[in-house]
Amino acid sequence: MRALVTGASGYIGSRLVAALLAEDADVVVGSRTPSNLRTFDFYDSVTAVSLDVTDQQSCAAAFAESGDIDVAYYLVHAIGESDYRVQDRRSAEQFAAAAARAGVRRIVYLGGFVPDDDHLSEHLASRADVGEALTVDGVELVWLRAAIVLGAGSTSYEMLRYLADRLPVLPLPSWLAEPVQPIAVDDVLHYLVASADGETVPAGSYDIGGPDVVPYRDLVFAYVEAAGLQRIGVPVPFVPTSLAGKVIGRIIPVPAGLAEDLVGSLHNTMTTSESRIRELVPDPPHGLTTIADAMARSVRGMVGEPPGVCALKDPLRLANTDAAWSGGDALGIRRRGVAASSDRTWSLIEALGGRRLLSAKPVAAAVRTNLDVVAGVNRRVASAVRRLTDTEEA
Repeated sequence: MRALVTGASGYIGSRLVAALLAEDADVVVGSRTPSNLRTFDFYDSVTAVSLDVTDQQSCAAAFAESGDIDVAYYLVHAIGESDYRVQDRRSAEQFAAAAARAGVRRIVYLGGFVPDDDHLSEHLASRADVGEALTVDGVELVWLRAAIVLGAGSTSYEMLRYLADRLPVLPLPSWLAEPVQPIAVDDVLHYLVASADGETVPAGSYDIGGPDVVPYRDLVFAYVEAAGLQRIGVPVPFVPTSLAGKVIGRIIPVPAGLAEDLVGSLHNTMTTSESRIRELVPDPPHGLTTIADAMARSVRGMVGEPPGVCALKDPLRLANTDAAWSGGDALGIRRRGVAASSDRTWSLIEALGGRRLLSAKPVAAAVRTNLDVVAGVNRRVASAVRRLTDTEEA
């Protein structure tokens, strides 16, 4: 099998390349700047071509240079950029048209769930647009639809981790009671690789999810438990996701536009509507990865490994080519909560409407006082860790 992988430098794409190579596939990787892929440990094992999905001529040239492609993986999204919905749809149309002209047999696309909801977020609506744009005559489309992907380096996981690491008190808006069915990245790769085979997975749309369905807030505290943290949850009702996205985008290192767009989807119910793919593709030997197992594996090995090594050892671990803002706070002391700031936490609670709730209860002063105590302890722990680190280096 000869496969073209778009988005090969991204979180899913880099791990997929390694997984396909492990299955003895002949892999072509597309990038706007192919030379940048030299930092990946799989570079010498693939064919790199120049590919810019926003440019029609570039799409045609990439397929011409790639030779006979059996399956093309579409893993490109412009989320977080201005007017990304229009850009995403146009790019998908151009890519699919070029694939059809090149005689590509199948396109495999990883998108998001499309809930039966009249108020889809811009993010989910854009993912649906791309799936429709990739549907062209003469090319089979397998559209895999997932919710949150768990694993160190995943944007959703990193957002969750930074919030839990940095805030000793976690604001809990009411929409965090909505159910979510996340899927670990190793299971995503399992389905992506299987979807290349038309005899195993016929063309069509398939929901993919993990074995657990929980409220979003339980997902947050699953990380808290795995990381060995002590955190308090404070309900903050009547907070729109749009406001939460803007606030969160300014207190964590994930790009603000990206954070806002992802948080904007959290009011939608994100669970599978069907599970047909499990009838076609057997579960992995050890079963689908649970939330507890995914969180436990994701907090290990915070020093990033090369993407190929990471993908083969455990895709949920951090790769050294994952986004520069992923991986937690400096010195690995984030697990002690040393990045937490009482001012930052209290400001977030106030911004999300927590003052209205707490002012009616005799707990506001205690929460504020405890935040100050936690922050003071955190600063002392950070200082001690730095002294120990300096001593060990000396």
